[in-house]
Amino acid sequence: MLSENSLKGKAGFRRRLFAAGMAAVIVLSGCSAPVRDDAGNAGAADLAAPGSGDAGMDSTTTDHSIAVYPKESEIRDDAPRFRGDDAEVVQAGQLTAGEWDDLAAWERFGNLLNSEEGDRNLRYWGYRAFNRLEVIVSSDGRAVADAEVLLIDEQDNTVWEAKTNAGGTAYLFAGLFETDERQERSSYTVMIRAGNAEKETGGIRIPDQGVLKVDLDGAATDISERADIMFVVDTTGSMQDELNYLEAELKDVTERVGERHGGQYGIRIGTIFYRDKHDSYVVKPYPFTDNVDKAVQQIADQKASGGGDYPEAVDLALREAVSGQQWSGNAAARLLFLVMDAPPHHDEPQTVEEMQDLAADAAKQGIRIIPVASSGVDVETEYLMRFLAVATGGTYLFLTDDSGIGGDHLEPAVGEYEVRLLNDLLVDVISRYLEGP
Repeated sequence: MLSENSLKGKAGFRRRLFAAGMAAVIVLSGCSAPVRDDAGNAGAADLAAPGSGDAGMDSTTTDHSIAVYPKESEIRDDAPRFRGDDAEVVQAGQLTAGEWDDLAAWERFGNLLNSEEGDRNLRYWGYRAFNRLEVIVSSDGRAVADAEVLLIDEQDNTVWEAKTNAGGTAYLFAGLFETDERQERSSYTVMIRAGNAEKETGGIRIPDQGVLKVDLDGAATDISERADIMFVVDTTGSMQDELNYLEAELKDVTERVGERHGGQYGIRIGTIFYRDKHDSYVVKPYPFTDNVDKAVQQIADQKASGGGDYPEAVDLALREAVSGQQWSGNAAARLLFLVMDAPPHHDEPQTVEEMQDLAADAAKQGIRIIPVASSGVDVETEYLMRFLAVATGGTYLFLTDDSGIGGDHLEPAVGEYEVRLLNDLLVDVISRYLEGP
């Protein structure tokens, strides 16, 4: 078992090595050949490859290649150069980021939670234990997306609800929160509902079962052509160092996703911006729209201001996003990107329970929370973001120092990861959730 410090040390070494080769980091997609390891596998320089925790990872190490950017002699004269706040041009393709999927690296996640720091943060955010059941739903061997999956205890109480992703997988949890009086039972029933099909499987023990595969025996299931993508963005003053860049990145992502998938899916974009109590606004929501240009303009219009203390109105923004917006009842994917650098107000008694309710509500609706950690995120906030991602079937994204933009970014307690351009990573993550593995 690797300690948290070991995990951070390995990632820190990788990033120092990466930074040493970045005297002048620029955006010139496609100029570098993929780095390959000794086995000939494509590496991180291939910016079209997925970047996440590997499902086959154990608690030792997994090596990832390091992204390679062009040499100074290969830079076009008109290419923007990375100089932090002194960047000559603010445009997409400047921020750098990594991804870590705790659901795909489950053993490592468990090791982390068993550490002193992990246990402390479980209690800090009111989580009890991540007792997980992975449910894979198919019909005649084909993945069934957006199926309702319910975990029911021996007293016929619904303990957890979720929806399958594009790969037909949903994650159920038993006794997740300290405030949940329904503890782990000796036996559960899993109910699957997809279209007109319904199927039950009983005698499930958690976490001993691990994975449950259910086939609907050829029952017809319609594939939705709807996809909802929402950006929930902190616009307080502490986000100023990165907000201009984030605007450019999110505009680029929104446009590229529309171009890549607009012909196959009816894509709707929603935006919510938030600050804190006593600011000029607390939550500024815009409803879903299929007009990509309109969503892009909403993002471009934002400026950073307000805040003051460290915590912000994260819970109020998430409540508006999860419960106040009209998400599609049937969708290929519902993705909520939470871009933030500070936690909710933990000192307010109702906040922790509210964040728990939001995680459960999002999972029930099939809304996958995908945090994007910005500069200033502390350890407690990182854990909260990862808990939200795991509970809702999402993944964890985090900005890195490699771009030279913004303040210092927390080195996450993860294994080896690939540094990528944020806009490329976001487009690939969205495509993965739309298309499946």
